[in-house]
Amino acid sequence: MRSEPTCPRCGRTAVPPNAGSAEWTCAVHGAVLPLQPPASPSEEGLAVVRAQARVPIWLTWPLPAGWLVTGFLHAGDERTGARAIAVALSGPGLTAGPADLLLISEEVGVGLGARFAGLRGADPGPGFDEGPPHAKIQAEGRPVPLWSVDAGPGRAVYAGEARGRWLWAILWPAEAGALMADHLQLIDLREPGMDLDLPFGAPCPRLGGLFET
Repeated sequence: MRSEPTCPRCGRTAVPPNAGSAEWTCAVHGAVLPLQPPASPSEEGLAVVRAQARVPIWLTWPLPAGWLVTGFLHAGDERTGARAIAVALSGPGLTAGPADLLLISEEVGVGLGARFAGLRGADPGPGFDEGPPHAKIQAEGRPVPLWSVDAGPGRAVYAGEARGRWLWAILWPAEAGALMADHLQLIDLREPGMDLDLPFGAPCPRLGGLFET
């Protein structure tokens, strides 16, 4: 597993600010927000992300039956704060084998959601939200429409906007996308009173290495 900050869009090592640039940079994507190594699925890991959060830390609650919290990611540093946050969940799939879900909140242009979705750009792309939404969830009691995104193979990808940021729901395998029909309820773990007894599981393998998806 990588231990140094990387580019949220491609996984290359991010170069820290220096005499030539005040920003973290990627050799391919220029100025980026550094993607920090995954935080462990634990109260300690959540505390690391919560301390830096500048965007919602979305969690579906209650969790689907048999599902566990399996990791956290954030992009940003102590100067910028976390401007993209991913919460990993894992549980039984609707068919044989396990399934994974990433809930990602990020500011426009960070590119973390698009990367896990298997897209080349930094965002869902123009026209993705044309027509009626393909799924609806509740985020802190407010309805949030999501649209299916034509993304990489082997996964189901939904994107929309909540609290002024991109909201991504990315599921593996693709059949796990049926979970979005369950009218998920999202809570923001930054909010007061969110001292929940979260069930944690083994680290989600999709958060390791170069995020090969």
